[in-house]
Amino acid sequence: MPKVTNDDLDALLDILPPHIKKPLIKQPDIEELLEVVIDLGRPAEARFPQRDVILSDQEVTQEDIDYVTSRISSFGGDNRAGIERTLHRISAIRNRKGNIVGLSCRVGRAVFGTIKIIEDLIQSGKSILLLGRPGIGKTTMLREAARVLADDLKKRVVIVDTSNEIAGDGDIPHPAIGHARRMQVATPSMQHAVMIEAVENHMPEVIIIDEIGTELEAIAARTIAERGVQLIGTAHGNTLENVMLNPTLSDLVGGIQAVTLGDEEAKRRHTQKTILERKSPPTFDIVVEIQDRNRVAVHPDVVQAVDETLRGQPSATETRWLDENGEVGIKREEPSRKARKIADDIPVNSNKTMPKLFPFGINRLRLEQAAKDMHIPIKLADSLSDAGLMVTSKSYYRRKPQKIRDAEAANLPIYVLRKHTPAQLRQMLSTIHPQAGAVREGDRTGALNLALKEAEEAAGQVKDSQHEEIELSPQSAYIRRLQHLIAERNGLSSRSSGREPQRRVRIYKE
Repeated sequence: MPKVTNDDLDALLDILPPHIKKPLIKQPDIEELLEVVIDLGRPAEARFPQRDVILSDQEVTQEDIDYVTSRISSFGGDNRAGIERTLHRISAIRNRKGNIVGLSCRVGRAVFGTIKIIEDLIQSGKSILLLGRPGIGKTTMLREAARVLADDLKKRVVIVDTSNEIAGDGDIPHPAIGHARRMQVATPSMQHAVMIEAVENHMPEVIIIDEIGTELEAIAARTIAERGVQLIGTAHGNTLENVMLNPTLSDLVGGIQAVTLGDEEAKRRHTQKTILERKSPPTFDIVVEIQDRNRVAVHPDVVQAVDETLRGQPSATETRWLDENGEVGIKREEPSRKARKIADDIPVNSNKTMPKLFPFGINRLRLEQAAKDMHIPIKLADSLSDAGLMVTSKSYYRRKPQKIRDAEAANLPIYVLRKHTPAQLRQMLSTIHPQAGAVREGDRTGALNLALKEAEEAAGQVKDSQHEEIELSPQSAYIRRLQHLIAERNGLSSRSSGREPQRRVRIYKE
């Protein structure tokens, strides 16, 4: 089915002051409008996918802001309002006195056909978590999923609509959700309670929820899934790894805990004594990472994906896309293809030194941070002639730009990353670093296991009274929590000190 869009754009234009509306409707690409920004003392601005436009030289006045707010619904606790029976969202910026001094008037569109790329997953009855950056289309997919499940599959669907983004403003939901029912939420802090109320009072077969973001909401989501209700939701984060490392949301994919093994068990597994394991069954069966509006990456088995990631092993994923004819393409990528090394004779194997890296299409700061997390010194080359290894992404390598052709012509080894993620960068560094043999042979969980190993060794030294206190390397809040747990299990005390991002754990005896 081709994509059909319904945006009720006239309703949004009608709430704008005339001196803003007139130049706006003259824009040739008005149908692609994303939002109108109205800030006190500045000219109004229209934002489109490829450009921003100043609509007039006239500065926005308080009267202009009052003109808009008088034509929309009242603002809720999340500073969002809407226009009745539309999907448009108006968000307010307030000064310290609580007065509105800015408005973001965002166009809401019902796009029919957006879930074609994952329609089989939606219809499977399994719980699905959608991830992706803001504005990528997560809410649009939720809205379409509600309609398809309610109208085409005749299921009882309840939407928990916290900001009225899924089903629009007002008491009557937007037609884009079909026969799905909508429950509104009085304040964002009560979202978890309405989620439970939906299950207990309305006998749904499917619950749809946007932006799971707190621990209480994660607990409510688990409760829903455990009652046999299909759950389709979104959460903050772009990838499965983001959710795993988020202490508030990690329960959605099973949670992560540090487990201390006995000497014999650690020896049998060929691992360190403290390892990371999944805490419980995941709330969601499938994770879909939305890369752009026509391309997604699917983790079809979250249990397997999380377990393999914690063991430092790449897991199988599916890449799906819509081609120019609107047909769905699916490519199943096996683990062995996730990080491909072009050339088997990387220089480190012969001279035992780290090659100078030339990142192409790879964020240098992210690469340097990955190396810092792993305590691996690296040197980056500014030119191909000074490099011992090129590191690039799969998308760049496929396009074969001149730099890659030059590297191949010069017989420079090329390491191709499937994705530009911290996990892939850590895997690459552990592969090419001359001292990373232990990492390659079992200790493959990157920064997490390195940090846990450091804490374990420090705890042992403090217990043996070799040191009164040992200060660990700076880590994120989540990793520090696991290090505190290691100290506690060894009968020691610990505390965090310093400011982010240099905050670190100190382990000591009382």
